[in-house]
Amino acid sequence: MSRFLDEKYAGLKPYTPGEQPKKTDELIKLNTNENPYPPSPKVIRALDGEEANDLRLYSDLEAYALTEAIAEYYGVDREMISAGNGSDEILAFIFMAFHGQNSKVYYPEISYSFYPVYCDVYGLEGVKIPLDTDFKLNADDYIGLDGTIVITNPNAPTGRALALDDIRKILEGNGDNLVVIDEAYVDFGAESAVSLTKEYDNLLLVQTMSKSRSLAGARIGYAVGNKEIISDINRIKFSFNPYNINRLSLIAGAEAIKDTDYFNDICQKIISTREWFSEKMKKLGFTVIPSKANFVFVSSDRISGSEYFAKLRKCNIIVRHFNDEKIKNYVRITIGRDEDMKRLVEVTETILEEC
Repeated sequence: MSRFLDEKYAGLKPYTPGEQPKKTDELIKLNTNENPYPPSPKVIRALDGEEANDLRLYSDLEAYALTEAIAEYYGVDREMISAGNGSDEILAFIFMAFHGQNSKVYYPEISYSFYPVYCDVYGLEGVKIPLDTDFKLNADDYIGLDGTIVITNPNAPTGRALALDDIRKILEGNGDNLVVIDEAYVDFGAESAVSLTKEYDNLLLVQTMSKSRSLAGARIGYAVGNKEIISDINRIKFSFNPYNINRLSLIAGAEAIKDTDYFNDICQKIISTREWFSEKMKKLGFTVIPSKANFVFVSSDRISGSEYFAKLRKCNIIVRHFNDEKIKNYVRITIGRDEDMKRLVEVTETILEEC
């Protein structure tokens, strides 16, 4: 740490993302919830040489083609969309824009570990709300709070989804509080709350193209909410980085959104593989938390989470393990292609035989 760093950041613990090995040829990489399938063929065709030549030019300030495509997909006005460099950046703008110093932000005790980091960065009080014993979120615990509420739906790393009626209950029980629903994984079987954005002016949705649209490397995220809230986010964004999304990502994102047939096909493939894999793991004696995401959260009485993680790693399979006391016996496994998951099952059978 240099002598120039502001003291308020001296104790800051940055978010730790999943491992990104430089060499992946011999690995089955199931640790960061990336899509195992490539982007839409329309994305590949759109990124031609002419577009590369145009990288000499700045990108569209309004991200018009992208936000128009998103708005059309959801059936909302374009002014209800703000796009940025991944959902993490959108979330950072939200934590920055809608809280005064020492304001409270409520979120589940087990959820996306970036939320407490944002609270530390912006001097906010993060309040963790316990989950039920089986990792279910109880909507009644979020009624009548005195700060912003941030919920990942489906939740991460558990994969559990919250019903639309529960989200409505939380919105109605917090009329003067902003309710942020982080829908990074919603396309894999959960129900989006986008329809509620026209009813509730305190609802703000955050989405990403890293998962269901296979564009993790393009870094595209966006928010959906009422026009006033979106205007507030844009005020922060344009004060921070006006040329926000690069030209190639703008093109890729717009084409990915438009190709609904490919999108639906890929999501269904992942859902089908997830259900097959979940049943296989149950037969091996694992506890499998019901998932509506592109990953599953599993544990076994026969092997600890850390040991299972390590043994899989020795067999060139990378999954995600967390050291949090309440979930340390679990691992999160991204859903890959069928052959990836079959290989993981085979390796797991061998590991259990050795226990």
